[in-house]
Amino acid sequence: MNKSKLRIITLTALTVAICVIGSFIKVPGFITTAALDSAPAFLSVLFLPPAFSGIVGGLGHLATSFTSGFPFGPFHIMIAIEMFIMVYIFNVLHRKGFSIIKWVFLVITNAIILPFPFYFIMSPAFYFAALPSLLIATIINVMVVMIVMPILSKVFNHKEVMN
Repeated sequence: MNKSKLRIITLTALTVAICVIGSFIKVPGFITTAALDSAPAFLSVLFLPPAFSGIVGGLGHLATSFTSGFPFGPFHIMIAIEMFIMVYIFNVLHRKGFSIIKWVFLVITNAIILPFPFYFIMSPAFYFAALPSLLIATIINVMVVMIVMPILSKVFNHKEVMN
């Protein structure tokens, strides 16, 4: 294994570990899996390729569901896949320079679109009851990332990691 691949795998594992720490910081509300686990995955777009950022997002959700007692059972696999896709797309948008669109995409997708299957799986009442806590958790995660990302991008030379 070459040095670059090892560095990417190590950074992925470390970022997942930070997601696990964030999974213990819950946002009070109807949904017990709303937590601050996503911010590290969103920040990983600075130094990880899209697929690895997506893996961080998916595993970050699984960590939160684990610390919450898997309240939705096997549906957490579906949510983890959704998180993978969302963080992957966020990474691509970031790399292509869509500085405003990426944030709008992140908030709308994470807070409104990703939970939409539960409108049909559980009930419309469940979906609408879940939206406030998911929106609050998403906004907090995004605000943390918007504050930390400019600082981290100056400190972290992401080109060195990618080469």
